Amino acid sequence: MDKRHVLDLDTYSKKDIESLLENTVEMKKLLQLDTKKIPSLNGKTVVNIFLEASTRTRVSFERAAKILSADVINVSGSGSSIEKGESLYNTALTLQAMNADIIIVRHPHAGAPYFLSRHLDASVINAGDGSHAHPTQAMLDLYTVYEKFGKIQNLKIAIIGDILHSRVARSNIWGFVKLGAQLVLCGPKTLLPKKFESNLQQIYQAGSKNIRVENDLRAAVKGVDVVMALRLQKERQKHWSVPSIREYANLFCVTPEIMKHAKKSCIVMHPGPMNEGVEIETSVAHSKQSVVEDQVTNGLAVRMAVLQNVTLNNIGKNK
Repeated sequence: MDKRHVLDLDTYSKKDIESLLENTVEMKKLLQLDTKKIPSLNGKTVVNIFLEASTRTRVSFERAAKILSADVINVSGSGSSIEKGESLYNTALTLQAMNADIIIVRHPHAGAPYFLSRHLDASVINAGDGSHAHPTQAMLDLYTVYEKFGKIQNLKIAIIGDILHSRVARSNIWGFVKLGAQLVLCGPKTLLPKKFESNLQQIYQAGSKNIRVENDLRAAVKGVDVVMALRLQKERQKHWSVPSIREYANLFCVTPEIMKHAKKSCIVMHPGPMNEGVEIETSVAHSKQSVVEDQVTNGLAVRMAVLQNVTLNNIGKNK
């Protein structure tokens, strides 16, 4: 594992993830102070390259870098040389030539951050690549669960919805299984992988006792500690995978009635953006069981921990 980069949780050991969770605890304490500023990244330049729409992730990374005293540059496809046809590689080389230390990239194509990590001296952080991975979202989800229960080992977690196209689901599967959670994957058969991709197939086989697949929502949430609803990824579906939004909502929307089958202490999560009334009912999304706002707050603390970690691991390397 090259700790200069954050590409996905498949390369993280249980110890690596636990260490990051511990660092996040310290960052969360910092956010509670009146003066939210430390010099960890003083003199460093962080570049956000977001070629897909984003609110929470982009703003979270920008805010995290500024709290750590870094200089921040934001690049989007619109208005940049990328719009004129410049390749991502050449754009990144240009930014590195301007002494960028960390490049955070969101890209519609799976593998883009991996490509950059092989060719750049700067640390590369994956902020979401196609349907493949979203490691910092998974880390903040892990932290949110850990914060609420004080553990992850043996917790029962239901991930519901468009798992086939969800980079959040893929990264969360890696993280939760490595920390000993029991997962239930639930959704329409057309939105559940018939066969996991090679890397997920390995973890599925290694932890098969801790992962099961359900098509019935009530069975999936029965007795669980965590319910995580996912957005329908319409923009990533080559063909519309459900007969209609109404039918999907009738069968897989997380409602108060559905939550009665979970534990009373169950928390509700969603990586956002939420389509209320489709994958989650408004009354559930904003209920006392919902930790959606906690996820956003924790995302800032996690990304601070990630930025600090890659900076420490890249000191003196490839310079």
